Amino acid sequence: MEESEPEDILDDWFIESLKTYEDLHVFQLEHPTQVIEWTSGKTVCVAGYSPSKNEMLELRLPLKLYADENQGLCAERDFKVAHGGFTDGPVRHLKHIPGTRCVVTNDGLSSDLRLWELGGDDSDVIRRTGSLEGGRSAPGSGSRIAAPLSSPPQVLHGAQSGDVQLTEVTSGQRIYRLETDSADPLSSLQFVNDSVFLASCCNGRLHIADTRKPGASQSSPPPPSPGESVLWWTDVSAGPHVSSCKAVRLSSSGRAVVSDFRNPGEAVSRAQLDVQTRRCSPDRIDVSWAPALDDCVSVSGFSGVVQLYDTSAWTMEPRDARPLFQHRGHAVSSPQADGGTPVLVTSHAWHPERPRTLLSAASDGSLHVWDWVHPDR
Repeated sequence: MEESEPEDILDDWFIESLKTYEDLHVFQLEHPTQVIEWTSGKTVCVAGYSPSKNEMLELRLPLKLYADENQGLCAERDFKVAHGGFTDGPVRHLKHIPGTRCVVTNDGLSSDLRLWELGGDDSDVIRRTGSLEGGRSAPGSGSRIAAPLSSPPQVLHGAQSGDVQLTEVTSGQRIYRLETDSADPLSSLQFVNDSVFLASCCNGRLHIADTRKPGASQSSPPPPSPGESVLWWTDVSAGPHVSSCKAVRLSSSGRAVVSDFRNPGEAVSRAQLDVQTRRCSPDRIDVSWAPALDDCVSVSGFSGVVQLYDTSAWTMEPRDARPLFQHRGHAVSSPQADGGTPVLVTSHAWHPERPRTLLSAASDGSLHVWDWVHPDR
C-alpha cells in the first residue's frame, strides 16, 4: 500500500477541519517561540529563543475570532503586530504582570530576570526597563516565573526549590523566600490565588506555600516511579477557592496523576496518555488545565500535536486514555522542519475566557489559534 503524499494529508486535514473547528487561524512567525503569554483577552506576547538576537512581539488576535455575529462582514482574519522589540538572547520563560504593561523574561541560562515595558498608545516599541537578580542556581538552569493575580507588581521566581523568592518589581526588594532544605530543579511555579503558590519540581515533588506565612510550607513526595527515571510537569486547575482546585502531574513516560490540591500526595485518578514518549528537557512539555472547561487537560511537546483529555473518565486504575481532541495542524502543514527534524509543538495556551479556544506554536515558526468542536456535538 502506497503512503499518502504530504499534500494529500494536508488536503484531507483541511477538509476535516471544516467540521472539527469553529475557528482556525494560521500565522507564521519569522522565528519560533517557546512562550505564549496572554497580555489581555485579545493580545498575546511571543518571543524567539535562538542563542543570539531575538524578536519579542505583542500580537493582536484576528478580529474575526471575536465576530460572533456577521462573521462574513469581518475581513480581518490575521494576527496583527501591536508592539515589538528585540532581546540580545533567548527567551525561554515570559510572564505578564497582571494590571500592568510589564513582562518579565528569563533566558534559560541563568536565574536572573529582565523587565520589559510593552509600550502603549503613544509607542509601539517593547523596551527593556531593568533587571532582577535571581538566586545562586547552577549555571544553565533558568528561572521559572509566576505573578500574583491581583496585588502590587510582584514576581515569584527561582530555578530550584531552595531559591524560590517573591520580589517586588519596582524596588527589587525580596519580600518572601520559600523555606526548604531541598534544591530540586523546578519545572514550574504557579499562583493559585494572591498568596498561595505551587512550586513543582522536575522529580515530581510539590511544595505548597503561602507568602503571608514565612517558613510555612507543605511538601508532597513524587508519585511512585518503580524502575523509571522520569521528569514530571505539573499544573493546578483554576477555581474560586483553593479547596476546589486539582493538581495534575504528567511524566516523561506519559503517566498522568490527578490529586486534590489540598492533599497532593494522594492520587484521585490516574491514566496512561497516548503520547510519543521520548527524551525530554524540562522546558519542552506543557500540561495545562482548561480555565473555563471542567475536567479538561491539554498536553503538548511530545510531538507536533496538541492533545486534549477528559479527566472525568479517569479512575484509580491507570488505564490507557484516548484524547478527547487532537490539534494536528502543525504536524500536517509542516511534517518536518529544516534538516528533516519532525516538527514539535513548542508551546500552547488556553484562552482565559473562551472555553474551547487555544493558541499553539511549533518549531517551524507556525502559530495557530483554534476553537475546537466537541466530538459529541
